[in-house]
Amino acid sequence: KHSSELAKLLEYLDAEYVFSKAVESRVTKLERSAEEDQRALAGMVESLLQDVKEMHLLPFASLFEAFPRLVRELARDRGKRVELAITGSEIEIDRRILEEMKAPLHHLLRNSVDHGFETPEARVQRHKPPHGTLSIAVSHREGNVELVIADDGAGIDVARVKAVAVRRGLVSASEAEALAEQEIVALIFRSGFSTSPIITEISGRGLGLSIVVEKVDRLGGTIAVESRPDAGTTVRIVLPLTLATFRGVLVRAGDQLFIVPAASVERVARIPATEVLTVENRETIAVGGQTLSLVWLSDVLELSRSSSESVDNVPAIVLGLAGDRIAFRVDEVVAEQEVLVKGLGRQLARVRNIAGATVLGSGEVVPVLNVPDLMRSAVSATVPRRVVRATENAAEAPKQSILVVEDSITARTLLKNVLEAAGYAVSTAVDGVDAYTTLKTGTFDLIVSDVEMPRMDGFDLTAKVRADKQLSALPVVLVTALESREHRERGIDAGANAYIVKSSFDQSNLLEVVRRLIS
Repeated sequence: KHSSELAKLLEYLDAEYVFSKAVESRVTKLERSAEEDQRALAGMVESLLQDVKEMHLLPFASLFEAFPRLVRELARDRGKRVELAITGSEIEIDRRILEEMKAPLHHLLRNSVDHGFETPEARVQRHKPPHGTLSIAVSHREGNVELVIADDGAGIDVARVKAVAVRRGLVSASEAEALAEQEIVALIFRSGFSTSPIITEISGRGLGLSIVVEKVDRLGGTIAVESRPDAGTTVRIVLPLTLATFRGVLVRAGDQLFIVPAASVERVARIPATEVLTVENRETIAVGGQTLSLVWLSDVLELSRSSSESVDNVPAIVLGLAGDRIAFRVDEVVAEQEVLVKGLGRQLARVRNIAGATVLGSGEVVPVLNVPDLMRSAVSATVPRRVVRATENAAEAPKQSILVVEDSITARTLLKNVLEAAGYAVSTAVDGVDAYTTLKTGTFDLIVSDVEMPRMDGFDLTAKVRADKQLSALPVVLVTALESREHRERGIDAGANAYIVKSSFDQSNLLEVVRRLIS
């Protein structure tokens, strides 16, 4: 009996073994099939992603096609001769980046023609051909796109830039003296900076180049300028190929993960704690023979530190931007990976130090750091800030007074209403003689004047104001229908601070100019 039961048990085990082998074989086949399907799906997804990326791409030619005419008209208006050369226009980039770069490139071209090039006569005197050459070159660079806008004009006058920066209060005289030449050149990108002797529809507002920097920063790019006296100026802009994906370094600062764009990371290192030195109350490290400031990323982002300061090796990432390099101490360098970046929405369109966010495979949302912002925040975190005291009871300050000089009652009433609505006290005069008499009997902060008037026109009024010791510093804005280059140059010679053409008159344009001149 026992032997028969044992035989049945052995028979059952043999059957189970065969069945388990069959199941194992089927599972192996299913696993192999699933892996093949996964590879096939991964290929399809990658192909679809590539197709979607390509759908977003447009060649630079679509943006550049209007530039030759723009440069010709600008040069003719300024009495200059400029030839435009474009290379690499077939290179493609995300259409959203292309659209965002339209205004910045317009600003750069206008600035180059208006400030960079000399007149044909001046070029001949400097042994140059009478016509200048402005070039735009597009090329691929380490997975990004580089735009180089170069001219063979007069270059940037460093001494003049320094003087204007000090006069406009962008830096103090002592700070200006301590700046290196490249740092002085970089001041042209500050908001409010302009070397133009007069504000016109083309230049002088001090907004153009600061807008360029802001746009490039928001796109995750970098910008640098090089200049040589009498040899010209070169502006280099590096942009990502697409706004959708990019390579990023995942780091941890405090208890939070962050993505740093790999294009801005020059080096990732673990520095022995013994090599971290303190110089003038700042931590520094030596990297590649250069001494760099070492800043806690958590401090810059105003987060609490989580790791001990007494570790044997310090993890750090070295970020580079336009020739500047700063080392950021992090708690951990986790990995490098390709990430899909998402915007933060209109409500959070401009968050300091943050460019967007991405979602990791684990489902965790991680902020993407804005490197230009981060560099500026690091500098301000280590340099004592100058405190600017606001004027107390500003709301009770007396209104600034403006004299409007215009012979047309319609135009005079329009200008008066626009300025009074903006909070200015406005007086009026019907021509230059009436205006000069009014100036002698009252106190004003600015003059807004027409040019064509009986008895004394706007040019003569401006010249008379500049010749008067008591009135010589009074800002003068000419609002006129005369838009030729000769009339604008006559306004400059007379000493006007701004020249606004009536054909393109816009009240916000006028108010912005007035605020700049008497703020």
